[in-house]
Amino acid sequence: MKVSIIGAGVSGLSLGCYLQMNGFKTAIYEKHSLPGGLCASWKKGGYTFDGCLHWVLGSDNGSPFYKLWSELLDMKSIEFVNHEERLAVELKENGNKYGDKVFRLYTNTDRLEAYLLDLAPEDSRMIWKLIRLIRTIQKFEMPPMIENISKLQTLRRKMEMITYFPFLIQFLKWRHVTNYSFASRLKNPFLKEAFELLFDGDEVNLLVMTMPLAFYDQKSAGYPVGGSAKFAKRIADKYELLGGKIHYNKGVKKINVENSVAKGVLFDDGTSVYSDMTISAADWNFTVFKALEGKYINKKILELAALKKLEVYPSVMLISLGVGRSFNEFAHFFRFPIKNEYLSPDGTAYNQIEVHIYNYDKSIAPEGKTVIAMSFYTRNGEFWINMRQKDIEEYNICKTSFANTMIDILDEKMGGVKEFIEEMDVATPATYNRYTGNWKGSAQGWFPGKNLVAASPVAITLPGLKNFYYTSHWSIPGGGLPSVLKSAHDLAQRICLKNNIKFKIEGRL
Repeated sequence: MKVSIIGAGVSGLSLGCYLQMNGFKTAIYEKHSLPGGLCASWKKGGYTFDGCLHWVLGSDNGSPFYKLWSELLDMKSIEFVNHEERLAVELKENGNKYGDKVFRLYTNTDRLEAYLLDLAPEDSRMIWKLIRLIRTIQKFEMPPMIENISKLQTLRRKMEMITYFPFLIQFLKWRHVTNYSFASRLKNPFLKEAFELLFDGDEVNLLVMTMPLAFYDQKSAGYPVGGSAKFAKRIADKYELLGGKIHYNKGVKKINVENSVAKGVLFDDGTSVYSDMTISAADWNFTVFKALEGKYINKKILELAALKKLEVYPSVMLISLGVGRSFNEFAHFFRFPIKNEYLSPDGTAYNQIEVHIYNYDKSIAPEGKTVIAMSFYTRNGEFWINMRQKDIEEYNICKTSFANTMIDILDEKMGGVKEFIEEMDVATPATYNRYTGNWKGSAQGWFPGKNLVAASPVAITLPGLKNFYYTSHWSIPGGGLPSVLKSAHDLAQRICLKNNIKFKIEGRL
């Protein structure tokens, strides 16, 4: 069976691998000249700037995602860095009892517990509850039964879910708890402010923090040395080794449909390709409303498009610097408040700066030097997209002015930044949109916010359309590589099931 897959991001590549393993003849069509989609990094001078990965869930056996990654990659051949601190946040209002204004989110659970109790013994009850949640998560395979969709699980395997009862109790207790609601129950002002600032000022379900912390502690959420593009290239290589073909610089204009049956793809260059099955692993909004012209929708889809159910993940202004110093004296990932609020050209008010220093990855910068990246999140990515389309000269002026202002603030904070800058790159939401087509220039897909347990809002099929499937980071709120991998894996199993093919993994008996 001939299958056309739109998009060579990690979603399309993973799905392509699984389908190739199970006898399908697939081809991937990618608008960019490189694989990876949002999982991207790029070179400038002797530096590599990264637009995606800080960590990969499943980097080792402590997470069940290791099983899935190992179906596609030789995970033991990849060098991962496991940080002692996930994040350092400098507070604006409160200092701790030692006069230090920096809150440190340690990845080792025992160390984190001791640190929190030392800072705020008056909040010991809440701290113990939080640590108990992390340790409970560690006792179970999360997500459970990751290797098969429900229809392929044996009765005995399903019965094993009974053992998850202790986790279920904890989950029910915490499913509606956010960093804000947790902070409201703290007595210590330092700890209270720290939790309010954990997600750059946003209110987010606290499980978004505790689940990764459980895996950080088990050394199964490491950063892959070499960065995003190198990681994505490994999956692309696997796909081609399995016999798949990637066609680059093939932007899709339309999905061809005859009598409500998907028949293939029409490209921007006017050429077409026929296939028995068409799968989009591209942007959800583009797929539904442009490639399929909004003809296969229902009330639920219209509500999603109108953002009535979920918000889109914020867009990013990413300032990347190649700097002739290592800055080993600073935390690798930290936020600090700025003296005076800065109003971005798109209307976003910034009160703090997020800084990522990549000095732990020696492969992306010359010896003794490093990459520094500053990330600024905005919910008005369309401002930058529209400005670039209408007036590219004004767009360049605005983004350069933004970057220069932020570099001045960073230089004042860290010292010795500006004078050592050797390379610089500024990516805006327009950049993300231009290279990946991601709706509103978003950095991921749906933003989980308070509702982490929201059901998948994006179905794998569309109403009234046959021989078509959809999968991407839009498939699960929160997005990210683990969600992308799981969605692709599950869709491949469903396709095999529908075609009476026993799902198999190459090399597994």
